[in-house]
Amino acid sequence: MALLSFLGGKKTTVGLDIGSGIIKLVVVDHSQAEPELIKVATTEVAADAIVEGEVMDPGIVAEAIRGLFSTAAVKQKAVVTAVGGRDVIVKKIQMDRMKEVDAREVIRWEAEQHVPFDMANVELDFQILDPDAEGLQMNVLLVAAKRELVESRIGLLAEAGLQPAIIDVDAFAIHNAFEVNYPDAMQGVIGLVNIGHEVTNVNILEDAVPVLTRDLSVGTRRFREDLQREKGLTAEDSEKVITGTTQSVDLAGYVESRGEEIAVGIERAAAFLATASRSAGGLSKVYTIGGGSRIPGLNEVIGTRLRVPVEMANPVQRLRVRDAVFESVSVDEVAPLLMLAVGLALRRAA
Repeated sequence: MALLSFLGGKKTTVGLDIGSGIIKLVVVDHSQAEPELIKVATTEVAADAIVEGEVMDPGIVAEAIRGLFSTAAVKQKAVVTAVGGRDVIVKKIQMDRMKEVDAREVIRWEAEQHVPFDMANVELDFQILDPDAEGLQMNVLLVAAKRELVESRIGLLAEAGLQPAIIDVDAFAIHNAFEVNYPDAMQGVIGLVNIGHEVTNVNILEDAVPVLTRDLSVGTRRFREDLQREKGLTAEDSEKVITGTTQSVDLAGYVESRGEEIAVGIERAAAFLATASRSAGGLSKVYTIGGGSRIPGLNEVIGTRLRVPVEMANPVQRLRVRDAVFESVSVDEVAPLLMLAVGLALRRAA
């Protein structure tokens, strides 16, 4: 399921996660029985070049992407990337049961009932969740993105000298990587919480299906700004504090405040799902990813508020990794940043 797909028969897939603070590149080899991670590279992007997922300065971002590919010695130009944020809607809906080919004829009309965008300017895709079930109605996972968002991402790639093999949705790519690494967690209602630079993405899965997404306007940038403003730390020192590489400052107050903010957002998303779903089960566990998942004590604060276990997820928990991939960087340091990029690169070439 993807908004656009032009994958050819390549044996390797390049996943490119264009984040607000750090751009991540992951290459996965699909030539063997199991996918294998063969390359990882990251680069920081200039401050405010990307704000809440929106590219404000395409020239600077394209230059950063070109530099990343050059440093990583990746020559493949076709990449899998993703879009997300407020201009993307993911929703589970019900519609009259029919074959997929027939559903494609009516899905735009069905989507008009659920998508608050101008349908003339939207890219749509869908997946039937219960194709073999009985009954007059079927469950469908609908995804819609503003065409402007997709075209903007294609334009950015072109400026960087790349082509989109697939344009996916953040929530689906994260789910893809999570399912590979945590197959035993694919039951009931769980939360995948991506704590990024500026935004925290809350993805709720119900029986292995991503059924609800929410964006919270809090990320690691807020933690850094708190420390710089109230403790007088430099940007570099505040980064060391929130990644746990130094313990020169008591983080408890900041973690408590921002952690509550994130937990309330997760709580509200789960409550909304509970009222909209026939499932009686509540949120059973939360997995955090992204740079913010490394903040000392944050997972504990979120878990205390939600009263469920909270664990930092590892995108290479079960994924095969080629020797020397993490030779020049600590896997513990970089892995929390890679779930989305890994999910993109796991898209198997057709």
